[in-house]
Amino acid sequence: MADFGEILRNIGEFGLFQKTILFALCFPNLILPFHFASVIFTQSDPERHCNTDWILKAAPNLTAEEQLNLTLPREEDGSFSRCQMFVPVDWDIHTIREYGLNETTRCMNGWVYGSMLYESTIVTDFDLVCDQAHLLGVAQTVLMAGILAGCLLLGPFAESFGRKRAAQIPVVLMVVFTVTTGLSPTYSLYLVSQFVVGIGYGGYRLNGVILSTEWIGVSKRSWGACITQLCAAIGQAILGGMIYFIRDWRLAQMVTAAPIAVIAFYIWFIPESARWLLDRGRTEEAKELIIKVAAINKRKVSDSLLEKIVIKETEQTGGILYLIQSPVLRKYFLTIILAWFSLNVTYFCLSLNVGNFGLDIFLTQALFGLSEVPAHIICIWLLEAVGRKVSLMSTLLMGGLLCMLILAVPQSNAIAVTALAIGGRILTNWAGSICNLYVQELFPTSFRQTASGLGSIASRVGGLLSPLLNMLAVYHWSIPIVVYSSLTILSGALCFLLPETRRTELPDSTREAEGNGKTQQNRQNDSNEDLQNKSTKL
Repeated sequence: MADFGEILRNIGEFGLFQKTILFALCFPNLILPFHFASVIFTQSDPERHCNTDWILKAAPNLTAEEQLNLTLPREEDGSFSRCQMFVPVDWDIHTIREYGLNETTRCMNGWVYGSMLYESTIVTDFDLVCDQAHLLGVAQTVLMAGILAGCLLLGPFAESFGRKRAAQIPVVLMVVFTVTTGLSPTYSLYLVSQFVVGIGYGGYRLNGVILSTEWIGVSKRSWGACITQLCAAIGQAILGGMIYFIRDWRLAQMVTAAPIAVIAFYIWFIPESARWLLDRGRTEEAKELIIKVAAINKRKVSDSLLEKIVIKETEQTGGILYLIQSPVLRKYFLTIILAWFSLNVTYFCLSLNVGNFGLDIFLTQALFGLSEVPAHIICIWLLEAVGRKVSLMSTLLMGGLLCMLILAVPQSNAIAVTALAIGGRILTNWAGSICNLYVQELFPTSFRQTASGLGSIASRVGGLLSPLLNMLAVYHWSIPIVVYSSLTILSGALCFLLPETRRTELPDSTREAEGNGKTQQNRQNDSNEDLQNKSTKL
């Protein structure tokens, strides 16, 4: 039987077809960062005071200053209370002025906001302030939980029903529930919508990159993962610009939904992975698809090659059970998911803290995105020049050290803190590109999607925990930094246990996957031994 690497060499490893499908599957990553608009671009503690319009019934002509003086208590520094008001009374204005009000209560009729950087945010629309301020962190966590659920549900789904369906369904979910998010009249409905949007986000990020990579040959495989991350970086920069001009979070949701609706239309014309079709025994469908791809790439498929494509015997691997039972694959799996978990904890702790580095939030966000663009372009070259193992180790170790250096810089030095944060974020995001590619090259086709899904789940758990980790800053600002920096450095050191997979074919069997750690000479010896065994049988 012809392996899929041989098929790709004949029909074109990176021809017009691969470039088109790569662009089509990477374009959504320009838009996906916009889903964080409602939880990143918020003022968690905006200028405000309790709504005390009740007193206007007694004196409609009160000035704003008089109203506040009569109805709000003052803090120790002389400012008006932001979370307390005097209990309303049924007195005339003269009695109120003469005796004054003394009994206080929490805000009873909402808040009046002022000096806002934005026209509208979830904080102001749902009053996530005072004793409800913690609900902003809950909103961030729910979105991350949805991304985790998307990986958990749509990873195994792709093994059974195909990469194509597993990439299409998330896009439809994102269109519908992005609109629902923007129209949500209550905080509860907002959370539900954001959770489902997260499912779509996680499912697409996982399956889109797998679908594109499985069509690309050895020489250009790194493009599949790196271009995906490159588009996401550009999307981060565009997000900063979008929120600068659109300062209403509901309008931002509608603007986000519009291009995703276009994606939801063309995504239905994306072809299935022929590698997956062959693995599932759907040989005739795979042959038809291979012939079409060859025609698009202006190549001709030889009859001899088509004759080699026969129905593959289903490999009894046990899926995730084999990952646990195989000491070699178990070692690879635990190492890669720890790296993926650690880098996402760091990445999202930095991303969700974008407004607290001291510089303008829009500028910081744009720098976050733009600074990653050259990093991902360099990553494509570096993965082929020095390999996956060295690249992953170096990015994690250096990223963790840069984040650790934040502890040595005075927090008042906003430029230095922001520079270190951007550097750490670039390197961890760079490591994410490598993990996306590495996990596919370590595990066989029969459970590659399951391994990728579980690895992505671990990464999303990191994203889920990041808002909670950031909350520990209330005890001391250094706690989150120490935790995520240490995790990243530790995982980078453990990556020494992984094999190098540069310029090797994607493994189609568990034996090939377990052989990834062997030297080239050992692989050649195994190959010679197999040939001798076959000759003996003949």
